[in-house]
Amino acid sequence: MRDICKILGFSKLYKKYIMCLIAIITVFTVMLTSVSPFRVCADGNIRKITVGVPADRCPIFYCDKETGEVVGIGVDLMRIASEEAGFDASFKVIGESTLKEALDNDEYDVLLPFGSPISSASGSSTVVSDNLFQTPFTLVTVNNRKPPQLNELKVGMLSSLSGGADTVSQLYPGIEIKFFETMDESVKALRRKEVDALLHNSYVWSYVLQKPSYSDLTVQPSNMFSMDFRAGTKDTPEGRKLIAQLDKGISALPDTQRQAVILDYTGRRLYQYDVYDYLYEYGVVILLFFLLIASFVTIVILKARTFRFDQEEKMRRVMDYDQLTGVLSLKSFRSRVEELLRSNPDVPYVISYNNIQNFKYINDSLGMKAGDELLCFWAKKSMENMSDIDAFCRLEADHFATLRHLEGDGQLSEDVKKVFEPVKNYFTDQGREIHIRISTGIYALTPEDHKDVNVDQMIDYARVAEKKLRDGHKDGFEFYNTEQWSLGKLFAEVTGRLPAALRSGEIMVWYQPQVNYETGEITGAEALCRWKHTTRGWISPGKFVSALEEAGLIYDLDCFVWEKVCCDLQRWNREGKRMTVSVNLSRADLAKNNNVPDFFLKLIEKYDLTPDQLHIEITETAYVESPELLISTTQKLRKYGFKVEMDDFGSGYSSLNMLKEVQVDRIKLDMYFLTETGDTEKSRVIISHIIKMTRALGMDIIAEGVEKEEQARFIYELGCCSMQGYYYHKPMPAEDFEHLLGMG
Repeated sequence: MRDICKILGFSKLYKKYIMCLIAIITVFTVMLTSVSPFRVCADGNIRKITVGVPADRCPIFYCDKETGEVVGIGVDLMRIASEEAGFDASFKVIGESTLKEALDNDEYDVLLPFGSPISSASGSSTVVSDNLFQTPFTLVTVNNRKPPQLNELKVGMLSSLSGGADTVSQLYPGIEIKFFETMDESVKALRRKEVDALLHNSYVWSYVLQKPSYSDLTVQPSNMFSMDFRAGTKDTPEGRKLIAQLDKGISALPDTQRQAVILDYTGRRLYQYDVYDYLYEYGVVILLFFLLIASFVTIVILKARTFRFDQEEKMRRVMDYDQLTGVLSLKSFRSRVEELLRSNPDVPYVISYNNIQNFKYINDSLGMKAGDELLCFWAKKSMENMSDIDAFCRLEADHFATLRHLEGDGQLSEDVKKVFEPVKNYFTDQGREIHIRISTGIYALTPEDHKDVNVDQMIDYARVAEKKLRDGHKDGFEFYNTEQWSLGKLFAEVTGRLPAALRSGEIMVWYQPQVNYETGEITGAEALCRWKHTTRGWISPGKFVSALEEAGLIYDLDCFVWEKVCCDLQRWNREGKRMTVSVNLSRADLAKNNNVPDFFLKLIEKYDLTPDQLHIEITETAYVESPELLISTTQKLRKYGFKVEMDDFGSGYSSLNMLKEVQVDRIKLDMYFLTETGDTEKSRVIISHIIKMTRALGMDIIAEGVEKEEQARFIYELGCCSMQGYYYHKPMPAEDFEHLLGMG
């Protein structure tokens, strides 16, 4: 421009005038072009259109309770855009359950809202307008639970959002959408974990989450995404023309005006409490009020009954407690012992019967008052030394009974020191030359005593032991049965400690390798249990296994072993050392779970194993004692692909009959034939024919208990190549077995 003015020879003053004139013309031109031609022409001919909208999405769409009109962010923005396009829009709540169904209703010219074009319920295609505004969609979860990725999500939406759901599915392939008729139904499904999260636009959530009973719902802002908010109708010439004109109205809608409408509605407190909301919000206050009234009434009633209860309590104490010492009577002792034994089935207990041998002499020489004082002192010292899971009673005269739990081997010594020694020295500590002699009989309770509680019988057992002392003119302690005491204590410790031992790692799974005689290669292993007790040290499997079988707990141990073996097999597979392991299955396991094959199947699926990696060992004697169940179990295991082995073959007297009745994959030949004294040639003949017979029946064979080179060579010469025993390897921890396999 300056160059033009310079060429034309204009002065600087004229240049300024020309520049201003050009600027005015430019602004006027822009103003003319910004006026919508439809708005101008619409002054004389305004077309009315009906807009169908849902009414369950406050503050986007909702019915005003005072006027009954449909209002909201979407309504206001659509009305403004329609006016800009030359339309007079009226809004009608759609009666159909979904937007797709509403598309087939000719009562509506256009519908809201669309995220993208969809098909109607009848299959007609649609055309949609430009975007009115972006609606942020947000996930809501329970208790701030983090949802999976959007394309892996199972999400709940309202049925009225089915049109938008198509857009969501296009945006996030793989997302699973479940529809619900109402918000309450969707929230219940979320709490029941039928869906991972609920999806709706953020403006609706800002309204819905004001409901008090939804206080456990949390918006997940990190999972927010935006969807378009468009008008739409069927894809027809008339529909395309209407949408094209509406687009021009939308394009004329300033962003500032859009934001103003959104802020206006989101800033209002539109949610209004109903009766249920008030009950939820103030239910505690209401409940406390009624409780206060109920408490007042209760206090009045209790006041009237207190006196009667006091009198009854006095009578009860006379019957339940010894009047001299204050300890339990025999009647109450029976009840208390039964209660304690049933409440503490795993706690080892003893019952003692205690007698002062020279009590009559004390009464005669020092008087009954001194005797009573001695009894009270004994009761006091005993009660001071007892816990809440012990009981103490006076039977009669100078005879007392005690139920005492055992915490360790030194507890009896502690009781002697803290109770019996002070009682024995009661008079000598007072300067009187009388020493008390106490004889105590002790009965160690068995697990059966916990189940079938007979207190009188247990006291009688202890009395028998006490009488043995008195008859021998001795004092001190005597156990009803010393052997029973040791076994009972071990039994109680083993059965009571099992759950903690499984958790703490005291019980370990070891492996004894199985070897190919010809190659020396390790072909598999047998899983065995070892227990290192916290106080007893290593416990022999023969002791703790039999104790657990007697207590009905062997299934818990076996389940632990099976799980650990599968876990180890999975780890070895990953390291390229595929292995087979034999595990034991007993008839006690089937008594606890008569569908063990399915249990094993789920176990190998969990650890991604093949059935042939797990060999199931069932002892020959188990087949004899429970033939039908074990035979059906064996058949089902083999059907699933597991290898079934008959363990300890040859240790019983019905081995041949079992081979006739049941088909197994491998026989574990017990080397009993070679370890016992007898004719070696006869053993050779028997074992040779067993091996031939087993092969003829289509079964493999492995010799277990091979301890010497001569045995290994002997059994190999007879046709058995697979062996297991101390000659090759002792049972070892999993780490040592892995090292043997060349791992780690």
